[in-house]
This record gives sequence, C-alpha cells and structure tokens, in this order.
Amino acid sequence: MEIYDRLLQFTLFQGMSSADLMQVAGHTKFGFNKLNTGKRLVSEGTPCTHLIFLTSGTLGIESRNDSHTCRVCEEISAPYIVQPLHLFGYNQHYTSTFKALSTCNFITLDKQEVMLLLETQLVFRLNMLNLLATESQRLHRSQWRQAPKSLRERITRFFFSRCLYPAGPKTFYMLMKQLADELNDSRLDISVALNEMQADGLLTLHRGRIEIPSLERLLM
Repeated sequence: MEIYDRLLQFTLFQGMSSADLMQVAGHTKFGFNKLNTGKRLVSEGTPCTHLIFLTSGTLGIESRNDSHTCRVCEEISAPYIVQPLHLFGYNQHYTSTFKALSTCNFITLDKQEVMLLLETQLVFRLNMLNLLATESQRLHRSQWRQAPKSLRERITRFFFSRCLYPAGPKTFYMLMKQLADELNDSRLDISVALNEMQADGLLTLHRGRIEIPSLERLLM
C-alpha cells in the first residue's frame, strides 16, 4: 500500500489534495515501525511525544482507575491513532497501556513534525482542530444526557464511560462490591442486574472479572 493510501485511512489527512499528500509524503519525516505479538507499544504514564498511527493489526488496551481497583481491557484494530489528544495540553502522557495482540505496523510522527504540518498544511490543521473540538463537545454534552432510568442502564453507562472505544469486546477486572460502591447501590442489586444481563447473552460473569463480547450490544 502506498504511503498516500495509508495516510488517507486517518481523519487527520482526509480531505487533502493529491498535491498536498505528495508534498507531505516527500517532506515529512515519517517513522515506520513493526511490533510483534505480545510486545508493548507504550505504557501508562509515559510521555506522549509522537503521533502513532496503527495501519494494520490489533492492539490491546489496558486502562486502570486511580486506585487500581478496576482494570479494563479492550481491543482495537487498524486504522487507529493512539491517544492523539495527549500530544498537547495539560497531561502529555499516555493514560493507558497498549500492547500488540497481533503483528502490528505503525506510522509515527514526532511532535516537531506534527507542529510543522500544523503550520504548513491547512487541511491537517483543520482536521486536528475538528478532532479537538469534537472531543471537547462530546465530553461537555455527556454531562447533560438523560439520567439512567434503571440500574441496568446505570451499569451500561458505567461500562461505556470507562472505555476508550465505544464498541467491541471488553473485559472489566473488578469485584461486584466495587461496582456497587461506584454506583452507590447494594451488592445484591448489582448481582441481580448483572445476572439478568448474563442471561440475555450480553456479558459473562467470572470471579473478579466481567467479559463483554460486544459493548454496543448493551444498548440494544
């Protein structure tokens, strides 16, 4: 696959003319990396100094709460940009750990090259602004969504709010008591609701672990 086709997989480059893409490909210092299955790409807390574009393969994402009492594991396939919003702003560190679940290929751009593209490429600059604005608007709007009407809806919202990507398989490592504390409800009520969801084929319960084969199905 040509570099132009790889770049056009990602929203930051979409809308560019052929001439712009040729200029970007010819004057930008891209990195090309390959990661074998099981290898770690970045760890939680490490500085975000590059834009990392996953062009092929599948990554595993592990996120934890501040007290490390809840851990969430996700899967994401190409094309995907690894936490691009953390290249700028107050917290310029990765907030999750990313590992290769299959052989993965990446294109990388260090921050100086990103700054140069923002300065010289209008479409890239607008796409970055749109990315930042969309995320800001999404977070603002989430505070005004209708409150869940049932415990089951509250559990579903909890799961969605802890994931980086709102679809696909997820595994939550936490105790029912911890989920009850998070939702300010009793462990018994949480157990009843989760077992009903399990009976509906939406998730599978294990000791200290909740497996969700398809997060989006929780909304059905």
